Amino acid sequence: MNLKEKISKYGKWSLITGGSDGIGRDFSRQLASLGQNIIIVGRNENKLKNIKTEIEKQYKVEIITLSLDLSSYDQVNKLLIQTENIDIGLVILAAGYGSIGKFHTLDLNSELQMVDLNCRAIVHLSHAFTNRMKSKSKGALILFGSLVGFQGVAWTANYSASKAFVQSFAEGIRAELKSANIDVLSVAPGHVSSGFGERAGMKMGQAQSTKGIAKASLKALGNQITIRPGFLSKFLGYSLIILPRNIRSFILKQIMSGMMESKK
Repeated sequence: MNLKEKISKYGKWSLITGGSDGIGRDFSRQLASLGQNIIIVGRNENKLKNIKTEIEKQYKVEIITLSLDLSSYDQVNKLLIQTENIDIGLVILAAGYGSIGKFHTLDLNSELQMVDLNCRAIVHLSHAFTNRMKSKSKGALILFGSLVGFQGVAWTANYSASKAFVQSFAEGIRAELKSANIDVLSVAPGHVSSGFGERAGMKMGQAQSTKGIAKASLKALGNQITIRPGFLSKFLGYSLIILPRNIRSFILKQIMSGMMESKK
């Protein structure tokens, strides 16, 4: 079974949150290339228009764009209402953001919104869409952990904790949903070249390209619980995993220190 056949078994429609930028954008392009009709969700209307135009020039698929801020409970409900009559088989929840700095100095509202987007919205959307999938006994869900989500990490304590939640959540629901023929995958990348780093205030340095992450993830879907896409993510992830948790935290603290932009 080739990749197109594999993804088509879930259905004709895929939904991607954060689908107009970064890794989500790579998923939007990749799924369109596989003949999937796609719903792209993002905050920035201009970016949504650009990716829609770009994809329509290359592929003959249906595209729906929704400008929503999923850190808002009401906006998540709006997404569910607007998609309730669409047979969505694959859901990619790529929307999220991070921050860097000493936790007590960071803006509290932004940190709370991060938890809302990175955790609460994931639970809300996963619950709704997996219930829809269970009625058909097929579907798939891709969530996003992180290299920093396997231990606490200084300078990005709240973000790493939110990604630890997603990793644990994905592992748990995968075991529950397997019997319902619903696949779940956690994607745990390292730092990538996207708007994520700019918003977080990070110096990304040796950041990997987002290109190819979608294809690798889709290939792993149904076969693995977690994928670490890209050389850096694999190298750091597998070299750190053999170390005690506190040593992993110390090493990643040093790495994050190098990404912090100097404050004037």
